[in-house]
Amino acid sequence: MTQLINSDAPQDRSEGVDVAAAREGVRLLLAAGRVHAYDSRHSQETRALHRKLLILGAKRLGDAVNIAPTFDLPDQPQMDLDAAWIEFLQWSSKAELRMFEPLHPAPDEEKQILTWLKESIALLGLTAKNPGQRGTEIARALVRSVIRALCEALAFADTGISENGDLDRIIQDAALTVRPIASEQAETLLSDLAAAIGGASEIHRIQVREAAAALARLVSISDVGSGADISAMFARLSSAVPRLTVMRDGPYLFEGAAEVKDYLGVKIESRGRSIFCRCGQSASKPFCDGSHALSGFHGDKDPRRIADVRDTYVGQQATVLDNRGLCAHSGFCTDRLNGVFHVNQEPFVTPSGGRLDDIMRAVRRCPSGALSVAVDGNELREYVDESREPSIEISKDGPYRITGAIALVDEDGNLITRNAGASEEHYSLCRCGSSLNKPFCSGMHWSVSFTDPRPAPDQEPTLFEWAGGYPALLEMTKLFYSRHVPSDPIVGPLFARMEADHPERVAAWLSEVFGGPRFYTERYGGYTRMISQHLDKHLTQEQRSHWAMLMAQSADEAGLPNDAEFRAAFIAYIEWGSRIAVENSTTGAKPPENMPVPRWWWVCNAKPGARIAALQPQSDEPIGPTPILSSEETPSFAKHIKSLFRPVDRNSMRFAFDLWSYEDVHKHAEATLERVRAGTMPCDGPWAQEKVELFQRWVSTGKKA
Repeated sequence: MTQLINSDAPQDRSEGVDVAAAREGVRLLLAAGRVHAYDSRHSQETRALHRKLLILGAKRLGDAVNIAPTFDLPDQPQMDLDAAWIEFLQWSSKAELRMFEPLHPAPDEEKQILTWLKESIALLGLTAKNPGQRGTEIARALVRSVIRALCEALAFADTGISENGDLDRIIQDAALTVRPIASEQAETLLSDLAAAIGGASEIHRIQVREAAAALARLVSISDVGSGADISAMFARLSSAVPRLTVMRDGPYLFEGAAEVKDYLGVKIESRGRSIFCRCGQSASKPFCDGSHALSGFHGDKDPRRIADVRDTYVGQQATVLDNRGLCAHSGFCTDRLNGVFHVNQEPFVTPSGGRLDDIMRAVRRCPSGALSVAVDGNELREYVDESREPSIEISKDGPYRITGAIALVDEDGNLITRNAGASEEHYSLCRCGSSLNKPFCSGMHWSVSFTDPRPAPDQEPTLFEWAGGYPALLEMTKLFYSRHVPSDPIVGPLFARMEADHPERVAAWLSEVFGGPRFYTERYGGYTRMISQHLDKHLTQEQRSHWAMLMAQSADEAGLPNDAEFRAAFIAYIEWGSRIAVENSTTGAKPPENMPVPRWWWVCNAKPGARIAALQPQSDEPIGPTPILSSEETPSFAKHIKSLFRPVDRNSMRFAFDLWSYEDVHKHAEATLERVRAGTMPCDGPWAQEKVELFQRWVSTGKKA
């Protein structure tokens, strides 16, 4: 790496880097690190100053490498370094803080962090030669997550930095040696730096580990890091005992071996160390991008939170234990078993209102760990806390759902205090930044309308995505094989000797068939494996039709979407697939070998949003406001006409032609004009007169593209 750090004279703006701005940015970030280290959670004044210093430092470094930061400083005067220090020192003297209390770190540790800081700053030269989106993303992440974290790590050390100017001496090498470097060199340096910091197991400062996790993420999005050193480092991290560290007023730092997946059950690359957003404002969700340092986020519990009290509800078959103070309001219990669990009613639980197996299943599915169950006075904690591999699920628009007994600790490695009766095997962590019971989810994501990025309106979902992915399909198959099959005289005998993971196998098959990942092929063997399960089984039409009926019933019970479009496609496959199974089970049947797994799709173009739902009145507002033209301007399709048609208008007409296609609308312009004049298009209400006139003007002026 040293050959990329030039010790020659400072470079000027002509080479893409403003050295003075880089130096000042580092000074400001170091100053912000001291504020954060000594008092970041105790007063609003300190938080405000911390944010100001961080923003200014990030802006200076952003200016130095010609990137445009995504944040602004509304009504906040620009401050030079001296003014920032004076304001801070004046306040700190009143608070009687011991600003530079030495913590006596090992000198070589301090030197190593400074070296990494220098190399991180050198990496910022990437955008000087590679100013595209990727280069900007890497530079911004370096400033917000890597350089900031290393600066804060130095703030815990007695570096000899003081208000008398020694700071210049410490950072001189780092700032003055920044120079533009070629993209391939930057990627090599990024890989080497990630391996160096990630492999430094002797340095345990939480900020260094945060920087290492941020670098691991950058390696991932940069498609680098295939070298032996970094591959070995990732392998070592991925085999470690998993733990989640709740950083003070910052993100969650995850380290170790665990599967990280999205709400569809699709694996997300974590490479053994990741930093997950906790403030809810990251542009790289679920990963942290340093936004918490710019927003003044704090991780304190809110005094308005629900009291930490464990309630007991005694029933005929079982006693349900519940702590409302820990509930994440995911709705799994109230949506699936509303005879026992009641929304906005007292008592919340009536244990005698449902079957024991259903109550047990609902308690087990509670993602927050708020629910438990007791029989004959003995709590069945060993039953409620399943034996699962460590896993982190990024729920849709909601919390992180943790399973597999992943340790949850603070920055000092101490276990986080849980609510009374809480499970240690599974729990839900806040992801929106607004929980009243941080770090645990309190359901505030509903109140603040927290959402993940949405796909483009014209992007058609797969059946797999619309169903809710593998977890939803697995819930359906588990209900089918545990609730309906055992006591059914028609299909029960078929599955009496099924393997324990049979529900998982069927869910994986349906996931792949419905357009999801190749779960069945990769885990169990694909098409050949599936048909082998039916050969010579002599299935009857009665068994087939009964199986299909119970599967549809299980889909209802599991809460799969019940819209007409999804159920048409779902039932079509269940009918088709089960009839193929009967055919393959006949004596002498020879199914073709090595066929691909079938891929099912929406039936006859009946897709979500393809019609105006009778029970969901739609607004007649277009995507954007109605364009306003001057009397001399000629309307065009791209600028003025396409935006008149909403996604629902487009979907409802796609069986005939595409309302977002210039060629299609040009071809059918006169017929479309006739219908909008008559008020029969769109089908849920006539257009306003100004829209009709705009479309007519487009037609009469030559239908410009």
